[in-house]
Amino acid sequence: MALRRDASGGETPTSLLLTCATLLLSFQVCRWLLRRSAGCPPGPFAWPVIGNAAQLGKAPHLYFMRMAEKYGNIFQIKLGWRRVVVLNGDAIKQALIKQGPEFAGRPDFTSFQLISNGDGLAFATVSDWWKVHRRVAHSTVRMFSTGNRMTKKTFERHIICEFKELLQLFVAKTAQQQFFVPLEDLVVSTANTMSAVCFGKRYTYEDEEFRQVVGRNYQFTETVGAGSIVDVMPWLQYFPNSIKTMFDNFKALNREFNTFILDKVTSHRKTFQSSAIRDMTDALIAALDKIGQKAGYPLVKDYVPATVSDIFGASQDTLSTMLQWLILILVKYPDMQTRLQEEVDKAVGRSRLPSVEDVPVLPYVTAFIYEVMRFTSFVPLTIPHYTTVDTSIGGYAIPKDTVVFVNQWSSNYDPALWTQPEKFDPQRFLHPGGELNKDLCSSVLIFSLGKRRCIGEELAKIQIFLFTCLLAHQCHISTDPARPPDFGYTYGLTLKPNTFSIAVSLRDNMSLLEEVTSQVLPEDIQAEPSDSE
Repeated sequence: MALRRDASGGETPTSLLLTCATLLLSFQVCRWLLRRSAGCPPGPFAWPVIGNAAQLGKAPHLYFMRMAEKYGNIFQIKLGWRRVVVLNGDAIKQALIKQGPEFAGRPDFTSFQLISNGDGLAFATVSDWWKVHRRVAHSTVRMFSTGNRMTKKTFERHIICEFKELLQLFVAKTAQQQFFVPLEDLVVSTANTMSAVCFGKRYTYEDEEFRQVVGRNYQFTETVGAGSIVDVMPWLQYFPNSIKTMFDNFKALNREFNTFILDKVTSHRKTFQSSAIRDMTDALIAALDKIGQKAGYPLVKDYVPATVSDIFGASQDTLSTMLQWLILILVKYPDMQTRLQEEVDKAVGRSRLPSVEDVPVLPYVTAFIYEVMRFTSFVPLTIPHYTTVDTSIGGYAIPKDTVVFVNQWSSNYDPALWTQPEKFDPQRFLHPGGELNKDLCSSVLIFSLGKRRCIGEELAKIQIFLFTCLLAHQCHISTDPARPPDFGYTYGLTLKPNTFSIAVSLRDNMSLLEEVTSQVLPEDIQAEPSDSE
């Protein structure tokens, strides 16, 4: 190809740039063709430097659905210089369950190193220590939620007490301004339930310090969601741009959150007594310190803050997002809200509050919850995985250290599994006789599968079930007819619904809630003022 020359006979900058761009493009095409011929998954053409990053848009899970229709349930893209394999549909169970150890790693993303100071479970890769660490964390979560009938009742009481506080706030706001935005209050409420379990304390809704610490879920999930630009092109954080600003904010919120958790653990250590375990933090101190004394697992770090950070942070974000969607759908479909109320009234009555033990007699409540999870698919992609060895899936070769995106949305919207998946229909989870279809419930993907399955899944399901029952039993929720909510969302690790307004009215007075919550919890579970006070 002839090069343009300036008046002195030299090559012009424009011609040099065109030549370089042509060479880069040719090189990329050659690599793409070689990969396809080497047994790698197919996929769309990737541009130099950025790969397919510009094609993801504001809803990567939907882009992946379109690519799956074209290339199949297993395909690959490039994000920056990283090669990424995307799993959809039935390929997900094949990878995470049947080939679990091979797909259980975590990539060395920049953002992952900042979360829990890099010592947590959720974003760390698999190792012998990770397995022990996870086992301890899982058993501790069960100890304070579903371990036995007594712990389940105690956890239920935490939920009821926090629900009463939230309902009082909602009713007061309705009286003051008719319609209000519930999103931040739901975040604080969920965080308070977990604070009671983790730390033995809750905070007032007016506590600005607590609201600030737990109220940054949007910024957090935006940065660590699959396809995060700062992770696939980390060099962008060193140049003035919106990506750098976002990442600087992410660093700041992690420092603030880590400090909050460390202060709690430090305070617990000062008063810790192995003979009197008060809460989840005490239980983790006892368990992890004991492991640290054993030969073969010397703990050179204190892993308690990182473990508490994982449990407290992940659970309150996932739960608060689910509750936001649940309330949005209740006001979007008032006839379904009425049916929930009718079922709860018939099975529970008006003389007592719903209980976790009512699950068998409330099939429509459970069906409604599973349909909210399926329809919103509010965790559209799991935290990115990483292959730990050279492997293969579906006949395609997947090298070691390959980033893997798991598109849970594809399973929740698979037309081969769900009739009219775009339609919200709780009835799909019920047999003709009204019994719950448990097999179909197990097909809903929100908490991932296999070795990376969320350790707080059962805890979350208890809280969601009881919250839904209490809403139906105690109040009626409506929305501003002048501004009806839509199903729009902001993409991140979780899908956050767009802002919407509600009004809340009591079905009866709150005497039953007052009576129950006045006796159910120890005196130390009370609103704690912030340190600044």
